[in-house]
Amino acid sequence: MDHLETLKEFYERHPVQNQVVFSENNTGQGHFNVFLRKHCLFRTPFSRRDFYKITLIIGRGKMIYANNTTVINRPALVFSSPSVTSAWESGPGQQEGYFCLFTQAFLKSQEQTIELNNYPAFNIGGGHIVFLDDAQLTFVSALMKKMMEEMDADYIGKYDLLRNYLHILMHEALKNAPQNSYNKNSGGAARITSMFLELLERQFPIDSPEQGLQLTTAHHYASALAVHTNHLNRSIKEVTGKTTTSHITERILHEAIALLRHTDWSITQIANGLGFEELAYFTNFFKKHKGYSPGNVRMNTGL
Repeated sequence: MDHLETLKEFYERHPVQNQVVFSENNTGQGHFNVFLRKHCLFRTPFSRRDFYKITLIIGRGKMIYANNTTVINRPALVFSSPSVTSAWESGPGQQEGYFCLFTQAFLKSQEQTIELNNYPAFNIGGGHIVFLDDAQLTFVSALMKKMMEEMDADYIGKYDLLRNYLHILMHEALKNAPQNSYNKNSGGAARITSMFLELLERQFPIDSPEQGLQLTTAHHYASALAVHTNHLNRSIKEVTGKTTTSHITERILHEAIALLRHTDWSITQIANGLGFEELAYFTNFFKKHKGYSPGNVRMNTGL
């Protein structure tokens, strides 16, 4: 199963000049740190993280996700979060840039709370990569350099200033990325949709074949959210333009492909883990929506 990397594990794997004891950094207010991007691994493990990461990549390589691989051939901002499983593979040439790590708690203060779920770049199905033109690269590079300078400063309000820099960085990316339609809505339908999408994400990843996915239908989710199934369906359709069942199906397929490509579980074990009582049901479901069998995916991974 893909691994969930913790901040502690990150610092154990990355000896960096401004390394701090992660549990003591900005005590009580979450965690933030920023680094120069150099000496990066040729390939990182296919994993998720229990923290958020924004990387300014100057260099060539590939970002690998469960369903696709994106070639990085020009400067780009790459967004990583606990909900997105990914890996990086370096290409030829020098690797430069910056990256920062932070937790949701870091963006919470007495004045404001930034919900990272509102940023499509951090979510399943979002655009996790924003390519930069020359002007944007100059701006983002200068901003992340300022972050590094502030981390080394003794200014008493430096973490508030770093939050502001981080907000600017995320908004700069958001300006140049497509907006999710449900972010433009408000009211009851949007609230129910947000609750549904959050609940859907919490069902994954599947940690073991024996665990079994419990919520697999619109009715299951409606019951868990204490709303009528028809009301849930109308709300989600109004806000996202897609049905409840479509969202569930897409997320199950996303997980299925990740399990087929990146675990040594048998296809029967994967079917059981995703809530299918019989392998034939899973195979028919997969072929109906993808046009090919789970075995085709497994054969192409070499597992």
